[in-house]
Amino acid sequence: MHMRNPSIDLRVWRQFLTLAEELHFGRAAARLHMTQPPLTQAIAQLETTLGLRLFERSRRHVALTPAGLALLPEVRELLARARRLPEIAHAAAAGQAGRLRLAFVSTVGFEQLPGWVRGLREHMPQVALELIEATGDVQQEALARGEIDAGVLLHTPGFAPAAFDSLCVAEEPLVLALPAGHALATSSRLSLGRVLEQPLVQFPRRILPSIHDALYALYHAHGQPPRVVQEAIQMQTIVNLVAAGLGLAWVPRSVMRFERQGVVYRELPRGAAVPRCETRLVWRRGDENPVLARFVELVRSLAQSRPC
Repeated sequence: MHMRNPSIDLRVWRQFLTLAEELHFGRAAARLHMTQPPLTQAIAQLETTLGLRLFERSRRHVALTPAGLALLPEVRELLARARRLPEIAHAAAAGQAGRLRLAFVSTVGFEQLPGWVRGLREHMPQVALELIEATGDVQQEALARGEIDAGVLLHTPGFAPAAFDSLCVAEEPLVLALPAGHALATSSRLSLGRVLEQPLVQFPRRILPSIHDALYALYHAHGQPPRVVQEAIQMQTIVNLVAAGLGLAWVPRSVMRFERQGVVYRELPRGAAVPRCETRLVWRRGDENPVLARFVELVRSLAQSRPC
């Protein structure tokens, strides 16, 4: 026989489960607060719909068929999940359950991101977190298309994208990543003039336009065009190229947590007018996702000790 209608009411599955547990139509009907004839009819209709027998019956005996036995754990799980649906709906409405798609630039992985993940697991354990590493330009396009819920961008102070709501989570200066064997790596006093003369490993403008422009403005203000020898997108790659001796690189101070053999990090004196960078959590304006709202508040609380 063939299954006539795959759509079966949950009530019928409850009746099946009760009969499977009692293996007696009278006792099952009593548990279900119904009389026996409607239960018998409902089970017969279920078998007709499926096109197979679920119970073997005799005047004194009811037993599950192999098909009924196979269905039993699945039906238990189905009904258990159905009972949890109101709880899940309320948790989602309160931002306690659901999904959060978070994109981030690589620099956040050195400092802020681990704390956010720990906080989310502690305070929002029912939220499924999907992490996507992406450059700022890719993040903004994904936000506009609704493919992510929030992103983490890097830019110079005052250059946050105006199209989104945002929260500043950190501000820091750029520092130098130098090959360990470079003369400037061990120099007692860094001279900005000497630094600007060195070959440079740099990121493309499209991924960090405001920081790129601020750095180029620094070079041109001192009459020294940048000598870019290699471009790379990820900060780890840039640092690895520095270790290979290709040149020096400007990186956010948080990258100093990435300890790479063959690389020395140096900060320039405050009076050197080195550009600063700002890390900002961004999301679509007017987004009413309660999970996102709770996550923003979590990040805000964790960022309070790092005023921008």
